[in-house]
Amino acid sequence: MKNDRTSMTDSQFSIPHSQIPPGYKQTEVGVIPEDWEAVVLDKVTQRGSGHTPNKQHPEYWNGDIKWISLKDSERLDKPYIFDTADKVTKAGIANSSAVLHPKGTVVLSRDAGVGKSSVMAQDMAVSQHFMAWQCGETLKNFFLYYWLQFKKSEFERIAVGNTIKTIGLGYFKELRIPHPPIAEQTKIAQALSDTDALLESLEQLLAKKRQIKQGAMQELLTGKRRLPGFGDGKGYKQSEIGMIPEDWGIQQIGDFCICFSGGTPSTSNPNYYGGRIPWITSSDLNEIRIKSVKGRISSNGLANSSAKMVEAGTLLIALYGATAGVSAITEVSGAINQAILAIKPLGKCSEYLFQYLRLRKDFYIKTYTQGGQPNFSGEIVKAFLVALPPSEQEQQAIAAILSDMDLEIGSIERKLTKTRQLKQGMMHELLTGRIRLVEEAQS
Repeated sequence: MKNDRTSMTDSQFSIPHSQIPPGYKQTEVGVIPEDWEAVVLDKVTQRGSGHTPNKQHPEYWNGDIKWISLKDSERLDKPYIFDTADKVTKAGIANSSAVLHPKGTVVLSRDAGVGKSSVMAQDMAVSQHFMAWQCGETLKNFFLYYWLQFKKSEFERIAVGNTIKTIGLGYFKELRIPHPPIAEQTKIAQALSDTDALLESLEQLLAKKRQIKQGAMQELLTGKRRLPGFGDGKGYKQSEIGMIPEDWGIQQIGDFCICFSGGTPSTSNPNYYGGRIPWITSSDLNEIRIKSVKGRISSNGLANSSAKMVEAGTLLIALYGATAGVSAITEVSGAINQAILAIKPLGKCSEYLFQYLRLRKDFYIKTYTQGGQPNFSGEIVKAFLVALPPSEQEQQAIAAILSDMDLEIGSIERKLTKTRQLKQGMMHELLTGRIRLVEEAQS
């Protein structure tokens, strides 16, 4: 059967009664279709929570019963929760206020990680930091799960507390939800579940491609694997950074690169900012390939500061702050400040060095900085050791393979972002009834 999809615009959802469209009504949960209800969640579910068995009793722990706690934050916000960090015993349940909830129970964190939710894939217990709902005959558990996901930002907003944000139990006793006919709940949940399945497949593909790229970097940038036409019959030798091909060399970045950093125009002079010159900051380096930047400085700002211009194609590395050690290639010409070092190889391949810096980032941080937030200087970066193939042609060949992998990974990342945005839009439309999924016979 075909679906009858009735859509409504944002303007049709304003509060004044005169603007409520035909077939819809104003309720405590907003404007919803006339054949939907606004119900107190407790009326259509059995609400529960949990407890933490006494940790002074080892016989209460390490049993067979999975027990959802704040340690499981990363396992939530997925349709199902399959496993938990901690497990309890039957004795732990019997001698505490913990409850064994049945498979299919919907859980929501009301403390740290407020608003994270999931559905139990099997019978489980929860700590006191969670709400648990067993859905009655008129409420589909996955409809509730997706509605909780949709309202997550509201849960985060109303949580209170200085150190740990929390939502009191009283809020959940009065919580109301939109309640479509059961058939429509099923269709809504299925549509969103299909999108989740696509997201999961993309996330798995992305993880696989990243793993393949990391393996390729480890092999190609160390010479463990040579490309056809390069290094035929060559052996290996020991170097300052480990085994490398006998025809490769080790050089410091400062030996074959021109390196410079910039400065920051005075922030007290508004005439130095808002001009036409792109202002590249260390946070922009997270993009790996810098295609655009938000910041701008003026020609006066550039002339009256130590800011330096860099050309498109220049390799950049962040010297300090949260992005220390992160490198990128800018695809726009712009100015840099003192937190960025520009690196321009002479007679070497920039793309090869870029990939090498990415591979060795953690090593450089561990080797050249001590504890806390890493901070580099230009002199430290110039002292970085790099394994270099003997010809620029081999460097380019290695870089081309790794760059193609980056392009493929970037394509998957963009598709993943678009699919996440699509899901958010679908939740907004379907869970408010703006778009209907009903049979023609019901139209």
